Amino acid sequence: MTETYDSRRTAVLLVDPYNDFLSEGGKIWPRVEPVATKVGLLDHLRSVVAAAREAGVQVIFVPHRRWEPGDYETWDHPNPTQRQIMERHSFARGTWGGEFHPDFQPRPGDVVAREHWAQSGFANTDLDLQVKQHGITHVVLIGLLANTCIESTGRFAMELGYHVTLVSDATAAFLPEMMIAAHELNGPTFAHAILTTERLVGAFAARTLQSSR
Repeated sequence: MTETYDSRRTAVLLVDPYNDFLSEGGKIWPRVEPVATKVGLLDHLRSVVAAAREAGVQVIFVPHRRWEPGDYETWDHPNPTQRQIMERHSFARGTWGGEFHPDFQPRPGDVVAREHWAQSGFANTDLDLQVKQHGITHVVLIGLLANTCIESTGRFAMELGYHVTLVSDATAAFLPEMMIAAHELNGPTFAHAILTTERLVGAFAARTLQSSR
């Protein structure tokens, strides 16, 4: 099946494009690097974002909470990831690691949603409001991590009634097995499409060409 995307109704959700995840020297980059390198993560992220902007597709940044002193310490039930953040101070506010990667900076017209505390970009944020107010029906998820924030945000989007597309090589995880779980086992239970970057960019380009005729 060939997927089609109306640029007026489609958004690319760029999840957690922080230096700590994507840059040499980032706190979490060493754990992501093997899979990220294998799938060509950074080049594919660049390709999707560039193609989206060329096609007039809305780009929405979906950032994780930037750690601040005291975060989660008084919570009754911080999850395992939040406990790790308390230890390593991932995405710390006011630090280089908590800044967006230099290749993924918001531009005029982009939307930056409120930061999510756990794994879903929709839970306890304004993301659903922003998506609806921009007339979006189709969301394309890219960024990190495939089996946590991407999956949780995609599942939540499906529950809210959006058409959900995963991009299998514009994301990464700590282990190859996690990528298999995200795209071969779990993804097909909630996503309407699971594409490669090449197929998605082709779909965006075809729609742009069709609209210009």
